[in-house]
Amino acid sequence: MTNRERVKAILHYEDCDRLPIVHFGYWRETLRKWADEGHIAREQAEGWADGNVIDLELSRMLGFDFNWYSNFHTANGILPGFECEVVAEFPDGSKHVRDGNGVVVLQKPGAHGIPPEIGHTLKDRASWEEHYKHRLRFSSERVDEALVNTGRDMVPFNAGGKEFLQSDDRDFHYGLFVGSLFGQIRDWLGVENTAYLYADDPDLFREIIDTSAELRFECAKYVLETGAKFDFAHFWEDICFKNGPLVSPSVFNEFVGPHYKRLTELVAGYGIDIVSVDCDGWIDSLIPTWLENGVNTMFPIEVGTWNASIAPWREQYGKELRGVGGMRKYVFAQDRVAVDAEVERLKPLVGLGGYIPCPDHRIAPDAEWDNVRYYCDKMHRELS
Repeated sequence: MTNRERVKAILHYEDCDRLPIVHFGYWRETLRKWADEGHIAREQAEGWADGNVIDLELSRMLGFDFNWYSNFHTANGILPGFECEVVAEFPDGSKHVRDGNGVVVLQKPGAHGIPPEIGHTLKDRASWEEHYKHRLRFSSERVDEALVNTGRDMVPFNAGGKEFLQSDDRDFHYGLFVGSLFGQIRDWLGVENTAYLYADDPDLFREIIDTSAELRFECAKYVLETGAKFDFAHFWEDICFKNGPLVSPSVFNEFVGPHYKRLTELVAGYGIDIVSVDCDGWIDSLIPTWLENGVNTMFPIEVGTWNASIAPWREQYGKELRGVGGMRKYVFAQDRVAVDAEVERLKPLVGLGGYIPCPDHRIAPDAEWDNVRYYCDKMHRELS
């Protein structure tokens, strides 16, 4: 069986020859460390991206079968993005920088991770009309110029990529990224401003969501109408943290739920019945909205401090809920004994069916190359 066939079988509770060994990419600092240690080339560390050819190379080197986050991405966000510019500089070397989303962030020398937000271009209806609304209009170029991974190289959709996807002749799992229906809006406004906007101007709040969702729908529709074939559809949100969602579940259900339903019904009409969502944090109170509106695969099931697991979700929602993730990646910084214990913990979860383990987010810089290799080898021996 190919990895495509294995994933399809597992997520439909069918028999397959073995479990695919899956990951969700790396921190850039992780790859640079591994390059410094001589495990990979510097060009691989700098050229890696989810699902690209280097990603496939690194998967083979480590023993993974593929990266779940391997998708065809249309340009379904703001276009053109804002020009990045330095707004202010400070004696300690830090800067206030306006990024491509129009958000002013604090950049500090040597700092890693998500930079603090200082200010936002999108504040009210006037800024929405002037700076954002026209950047969310559909055009065919958003799809035609997007790159398709053929397994050998990246080619534009309108220069060979479309034909590759139409032929449906590949052995790797590949999805259609349908975008974000709330998380990206949160990025534009900031968490607090998003909450205030809902209270102060609910009509604008709805208009922003509806306009953004319509763009995602038109991009997906354009792709699918060409006859391009995909194994799954994939959303991104990242709208939860360790104590729950950053948006009221009732508000999410009312304003965003119908757009999920419209998009999942669209992809279902083209034979795509596996739909996953990437949302970090404690997602439990948003799961009902996703399931009721056609999203059936939770990813990456962050273990975190709240010990997320597919087991209680399966008990509550049954087999309609699938999952990819939930592997405690911190064992990569420990030793083989810790890796062994984690594999043993995963075995009964795999036995539930409809579930594929995956390090619960990007593999972090404290991960030891040999421990990751050992994990992949052990998973192949004992769970494949």
